[in-house]
Amino acid sequence: MKDKFNNAVGPQVRAARPKASKVIPVLGMATLVGGLQSATQFFAAEFGYQSVLGANFKHIYAPWAIAQWAGKWYGHYPDGFMRAASIGITVSAVGLLTLVVIKMVQANSSKANLYLHGSARWANIKDIQDAGLLLRPRTFWQIITGKDSAPNTGVYVGAWLDGHGKQHYLRHNGPEHVLCYAPTRSGKGVGLVVPTLLSWPHSCVITDLKGELWELTAGWRQTHGKNKVLRFEPAALNGCICWNPLDEIRIGTEYEVGDVQNLATLIVDPDGKGLESHWQKTAQALLVGVILHALFKAKTEGTPATLPAVDAMLSDPSRDIAELWMEMVTYGHVDGHNHPVVGSSARDMMDRPDEEAGSVLSTAKSYLSLYRDPIVARNVSTSEFKIRDLMNHDSPVSLYIVTQPNDKARLRSLVRVMVNMIVRLLADKMEFENGRPKAHYKHRLLMMLDEFPSLGRLEILQESLAFVAGYGIKCYLICQDINQLKSRETGYGQDESITSNCHVQNAYPPNRIETAEHLSKLTGQTTVAKEQITTSGRRTSALLGQVSRTIQEVQRPLLTTDECLRMPGSRKNVEGLIDKPGDMVVYVAGFPAIYGVQPLYFQDAVFQARASIPAPKQSDLLILAHVQAGEGIKI
Repeated sequence: MKDKFNNAVGPQVRAARPKASKVIPVLGMATLVGGLQSATQFFAAEFGYQSVLGANFKHIYAPWAIAQWAGKWYGHYPDGFMRAASIGITVSAVGLLTLVVIKMVQANSSKANLYLHGSARWANIKDIQDAGLLLRPRTFWQIITGKDSAPNTGVYVGAWLDGHGKQHYLRHNGPEHVLCYAPTRSGKGVGLVVPTLLSWPHSCVITDLKGELWELTAGWRQTHGKNKVLRFEPAALNGCICWNPLDEIRIGTEYEVGDVQNLATLIVDPDGKGLESHWQKTAQALLVGVILHALFKAKTEGTPATLPAVDAMLSDPSRDIAELWMEMVTYGHVDGHNHPVVGSSARDMMDRPDEEAGSVLSTAKSYLSLYRDPIVARNVSTSEFKIRDLMNHDSPVSLYIVTQPNDKARLRSLVRVMVNMIVRLLADKMEFENGRPKAHYKHRLLMMLDEFPSLGRLEILQESLAFVAGYGIKCYLICQDINQLKSRETGYGQDESITSNCHVQNAYPPNRIETAEHLSKLTGQTTVAKEQITTSGRRTSALLGQVSRTIQEVQRPLLTTDECLRMPGSRKNVEGLIDKPGDMVVYVAGFPAIYGVQPLYFQDAVFQARASIPAPKQSDLLILAHVQAGEGIKI
């Protein structure tokens, strides 16, 4: 079948074509040699030829000796040679007839075509090693030189059981991104996130709901991972680090207007649905001018430039709003001259009818209401670290973005601002040397974004996945299911490109049939050989009249939708805690799917010891900030 039809796919096409079997010709030659050997030995035995060792030892002659003897003595012993020839012919004939029967049986036997309907299969250990998720065994040269393979320090994407039941961790250390589908309370934290954070040696940014990851991993990352650990919890009274988004604006450069426009867009679009209404668009234009005005005033007069200060400028009860517009139009921002963007923004407000201007102003102030919370205002009024420190500080930096469940919705816009700035500021330039990209950072950055669709649609995240890997940024994105990712209201829609840009996808047993269908399609179609046996004859007879055997190729998904939904999940005890891992599937582009098992950090003595290290009470500080002076000292 393989020789007749070009139905191989993928690497099978490039594999060497199977050569024709040489078994039958070899057996045919062996049969002829056996016939000659039989004739030779028969003739020797009949005439009493003996070994040179004596009469008690029978000699084994060469198969062609009968021909040599016939040339010498055929005229003297014709009957003896004819009897030997008949023996040789009989042996050869029996052997050749046997081979003919075998060949006929093979020709008339049905064979399954392994690739007729699909060639999907589960990955074996070689596939997993080729995909880079398992270290290859040590070579002979490594053994004799005492050298070992480079350790795998990548992120954890699952585990795999070999034929002996031994568990192997699957880790991916390449620059490509990872996308995980895992329902709530399925064990993704204890199986993937915590092991990764307890082993990843470089910088990382973690979205941490409830602060659990901080408590389990910050201690090890600070003491043994040699990281500076930062806890940014905007609604916390103490123990967290402060960060002012306006300190990241590259004021005085050609990027200042673009930076402020991006910031203002995120402020007036907290859910990522886009600027849909007239009021959102005009409020965004107003905030661009006011924020730029506050930044230049801070640079000139030393007044604070913060989002609470911007809100105070728009809501000052002791000052008529028209005075602010006049100040923005007449203020000398750059070398005594008015900034064109600031002046235009104020002039737009002055030219609007009072009712429209009031609506635009109230819309802009509504998006700044978060910063009237004194706790949030204090935590965003100064900067104790800068975004660029994440990849360029002397030590790796781990930033935990903590939002308690009851504050998650109102803090969404601030978290979106931070994630947006991380991507834009850290992936802004690339240097080349000898025709190849040159790293301009000190540390790689892992963005561990759990429940990232809950941040709303972040266009910069979707667009940047295609190129941020070249800047040393690796994204590990976790969502509940495919519907959460493709939602038109809160996700990225049906035409999302996140799945296209994630080289590795792994999945826990899903709850939604749409996710199961997606995973089934990723696994692929396989060909199954179905054997059918038909019998005829009386049921009471000793032998059946006829037995026919048919093999038919049938197509089926390697993992059907219902099989995906019925994958064993993690088992929980009476307290609701996981005590036994479930199954999972890992997909690596270009390789067969891996049917694996969920790793659990608390079943590993090393991880358990690392997680037991207490988290620090206070965040590390990278900058000693002075709010009044608007300055900071690096530490």
